Amino acid sequence: MSVSITKLKCGISASALVAVAMLLPGAAFAQDAAAPAVAPAAQEAPAADAPSEGEIIVTANKRSERLVEVPVAVTAVSADTLSSAQINDTASLTRAVPSLQFQQGNNPGNSGFRIRGVGTQLFSLGVESAVAVVVDGVVAPRQAQGFSDLADLERVEVLRGPQGTLFGKNATAGVINIVTARPSRTFGGNVEATIAEHNEYRVKGSVSGPISDTLRARVSGYFNHIGGYIYNAAKDKMVNGNESWGLRGKLEWDAASNLTFLLTGDYRENKADCCSRVPVSIVTPAMKTLLGSSVVASPENRTISNDDLSYYRTKSSTVSLQGDWDLGFATVTSITAWQYYRQNDQFEPDQIASDPVRYVGTFPYSQWNNNSTHLGYNNYSQELRLGSNGSSDFTYVVGAFYNHLDLDRTLNRRRQRCAAGTLGQACTVTSADSSGFEGNFKSDNYALFGQVDWRIVGGLHVIAGLRGQYEKQTVSGRVYGPLVTGDALFPGITVNSGTRSRDDSALTGKAGLRYEFSRNFQIYGSYTRGYKAFALDIDAQTRFDTQTGIAPEHVDAYEFGAKWIAPGGKFDVNAALFRSDFTNLQIQSLVSDPAAGTFITVLGNAGKSRSQGFEVEANFRPSSELSISANFTLVDATIDVPGQSCPLQTVSTGTYASNFPVNQCYVRSTTVNGTTTLSSAIIDVVGGQLPATPRYRVGVSPRYEHDFGGIAGFAQISLNYQSKTSFALNQDPLLTQQGYAIVDASVGIHTSDDRYGVTVFVRNLFDQTYYTQLNHGTLLANAANPYDLWANVSKDADRYFGATFSARF
Repeated sequence: MSVSITKLKCGISASALVAVAMLLPGAAFAQDAAAPAVAPAAQEAPAADAPSEGEIIVTANKRSERLVEVPVAVTAVSADTLSSAQINDTASLTRAVPSLQFQQGNNPGNSGFRIRGVGTQLFSLGVESAVAVVVDGVVAPRQAQGFSDLADLERVEVLRGPQGTLFGKNATAGVINIVTARPSRTFGGNVEATIAEHNEYRVKGSVSGPISDTLRARVSGYFNHIGGYIYNAAKDKMVNGNESWGLRGKLEWDAASNLTFLLTGDYRENKADCCSRVPVSIVTPAMKTLLGSSVVASPENRTISNDDLSYYRTKSSTVSLQGDWDLGFATVTSITAWQYYRQNDQFEPDQIASDPVRYVGTFPYSQWNNNSTHLGYNNYSQELRLGSNGSSDFTYVVGAFYNHLDLDRTLNRRRQRCAAGTLGQACTVTSADSSGFEGNFKSDNYALFGQVDWRIVGGLHVIAGLRGQYEKQTVSGRVYGPLVTGDALFPGITVNSGTRSRDDSALTGKAGLRYEFSRNFQIYGSYTRGYKAFALDIDAQTRFDTQTGIAPEHVDAYEFGAKWIAPGGKFDVNAALFRSDFTNLQIQSLVSDPAAGTFITVLGNAGKSRSQGFEVEANFRPSSELSISANFTLVDATIDVPGQSCPLQTVSTGTYASNFPVNQCYVRSTTVNGTTTLSSAIIDVVGGQLPATPRYRVGVSPRYEHDFGGIAGFAQISLNYQSKTSFALNQDPLLTQQGYAIVDASVGIHTSDDRYGVTVFVRNLFDQTYYTQLNHGTLLANAANPYDLWANVSKDADRYFGATFSARF
């Protein structure tokens, strides 16, 4: 359905005028000067009824509510829980949150989160993530910015299923909502230092307190040095480590008894010599020779041999101003934000020591070391909303949103080849191919949204929400090459330049019912219509002169759930049945050409996709000293997607001009105006499994604490199991990982007032190997050599020990 563009733009303009009026001091002081100041915890969003001790408050509906009252599948993890589990970055949240998966790429730009099997892992920066990452109410415009260290937090909320009504168009799979700590009204601070095997050092801390009766400040920072855990035999050094640091400052001002402003500035940097792949199965004799005797491929292998040219460097900064004006019956919230992000990265596709160039045999290239990209963007956003206060028969949130993104991206790549020589020995380069591109992507998004919860009779509530939005994108750029005189143009590339624009509007929403049997028990059912905007491409093979982009992604989602806290609070459970039907799911097809030694990533829309299943989270507290948390997730996530490249080891079953087969390799014959063309070997996947999505996930974490008088101790064990996982859209059976379990454990002591503490921990106690990505590699990868496998592994794919010291004041 379309939305009037004029109405949307006028609505945003009117909201901006209201915001200006709202910020006038006179308007604020016109309220009752005797009204009490808003408590810090309530300033994030309009407040609900006061919670009982130990209850979790979340802002999943952009209002502060008790977790048990929110009719959404949401996992809330406190800062203390994250710290005790040694979860230090967003990628590690998968260990604490059911249904959340992380799939690693060569850099943050093509890594991705998945919720209930659905996510985005695309090289093109024209496509938004399906999982939105929100920090203090500010949405990261691209997924690369969402992979960051976690420091000085209050909590993390993971909302599962489409959340576009309140959070926008890049939340068709869910939202990771990160809430950082606010300035405190009393002086205090904390520091935490960690040391672990493989040269891992972490330190983070914060200082907070009042400057005056109405002004408070908070400063926090972190520094991490994670040593390499992969040995590069060619360079005699450990690689795949990283070093990062960041600072955040917050200034909170009570301009009046009912008006508060929060100014936040955040800056962070990350430098990583990442992400070299590890050979886990090498069958090709030539590849064994090229890697050398130091590299013995196996699932447990942690040795490589390459030129150590893979890295990424990121810098990001966010400045935001949040204003909260308490009108008594409701709170007006304005969030203005500017975000800056820069990323430089280089990946070494050949993954061998090839400097100087060595003869590799008959293959389209002998060395591919130059593959560098630059990404940079500035993003401005403005949100203005009105949310009802407290818990009444009719609660609501209405608002307006505007976002402007200006993104630049460049890439240069070059390969060299020797036509003859001795295998593994230096050779004379006889040819090279190269190309590059530079492009600019601009988008503007306008939206109006609202959601209500109305108790119509007894404990029965009606839930309804709408979001109308309009988006315009413009992409300009050029593909050029060769880069060096005498080079050939990189295969599959067309030199071109141009500018293309596209716009669209959409109306989406949510409808549902919930029934409150008591304050601590409710059931709910909901239907949500989600939307992810169309996308214009900005990548190495983009036709900037003719592209039309890919279609918008839509989802129809159904969820039925129950939430219950037992009397006395000794047991609580949250459960949900869900089903999400996607049309035009935005995907990235990998079109390979073994003869040219190339792979081209092509944006497209899948025919359809479905994610359905069951989730349950429970907490059991039989005594004040023992607590047990558990979760279980069953996900059946399938996809229909035509035209995928066949697995390398699969032979075509024949050529077809009609009645095309499904789930088997074939060549498609197409005749247009009397001219017949043949495709490469392709497979039309029907009912395939979505990548990086185990069917089952189970987690259990018991924790025992005991106070010895002045000193308290604890012991905690966490078990996480997941079933078999596939890593390829084309359902390549070689690119699968069997089910595995990871056990982490920690013991510690702390003073009874929590002022000082020491924790000793072990990650991956039983040394269980697992992969975050698995592929065939590039060099020598063709139908004649289909069985070489390379994997991305994380540090905790091996057992390691560490200790953390903490202090509070």
